Amino acid sequence: MGTFLNMHFLLGIKEIVLNFFSIHNIIFVIFGQGVSALEIISVIVGLLCVFCAVKGKVANFWFGYLYNILLFFLFLQNRLYSSMLLQPIALAINFYGHYRWTHPRSNEKDDKNKLKVTVYNNGQRTVVAGVVVIFMFIWGYLLSRIDIWWPAVFTYPATFPYFDAFALGLVLAAQWLSAQKKLDCWGVWLIADIVNIILSIKSGLGFMPLVYVAYVFLAIGGFMIWLKMYRKQRITELKKEATSEINGETVKK
Repeated sequence: MGTFLNMHFLLGIKEIVLNFFSIHNIIFVIFGQGVSALEIISVIVGLLCVFCAVKGKVANFWFGYLYNILLFFLFLQNRLYSSMLLQPIALAINFYGHYRWTHPRSNEKDDKNKLKVTVYNNGQRTVVAGVVVIFMFIWGYLLSRIDIWWPAVFTYPATFPYFDAFALGLVLAAQWLSAQKKLDCWGVWLIADIVNIILSIKSGLGFMPLVYVAYVFLAIGGFMIWLKMYRKQRITELKKEATSEINGETVKK
C-alpha cells in the first residue's frame, strides 16, 4: 500500500512539473503572444549567465549549464529542432570553457592568474565565418528532412530550418570564442542576438525578442569591458618586455 501511495505521489509531482514547464502554462501576454513560465525562467538564467560573462566571472558557466537544459525543453516544445538537438553540444562547450578559464597555461595567464583576453587575426575570423556558413547549409538541410526521416519522433516539420541553423551556428561559434576568452566573441554574439530577435518573432516567442534586445546591449557592454581588459593586459605585457630588454642590455654591459 505504501509503495502504491509513493508511486502515486511521484506521478503527481511529475505531472505538476511537466505542466509548470509546458509552453502552454502562460503567465502573461505581451504583444498578443503568451509568455510561459519556462520562457521566463530561461530568460532570467540566460541574463545572469551573460551578465557574469560580461564581468569575466567564472560563475557564468554554472548559469550556462542550467540555461542549456532549460533551452532544450523550450526549443523542443516550439519545434525549433536545430537549437534543441545541439544544446548538448553547447553544454559540452560550456564544460570546456569552464576548464579553460580556470586552468590557463602559464603563457595565457593575466596578472590575476586567470585566462587572459586575446583576439583572432583576420584569417582566423574568416575561418570561423566559413564554418558557420557551411554548418548552416548542412544542418539546415538535415533539419528540413528530419520529420520525413524520423516521423515517429519529429511529428511536425522544423520551423525555418536554414534560418534556425544559421542562428545556432552563430551561437555555437560565439560560445566557442567565449570559451577561449576571445574578444571577437562579442561581435559574433551581437550578430547572433539580432538574428535570434528575427527568429523569435517569426516563431511566436513574444517575450524572447525583448530579451535578445537586452542581450544586444549586454554584448556591446561585454565588448567594451573586455576591450579594456585586453588593452590593460597589452600595456602590462609591453612593460614587461621593455623591462626584460633593459635588463638584458644591462647584463651585457
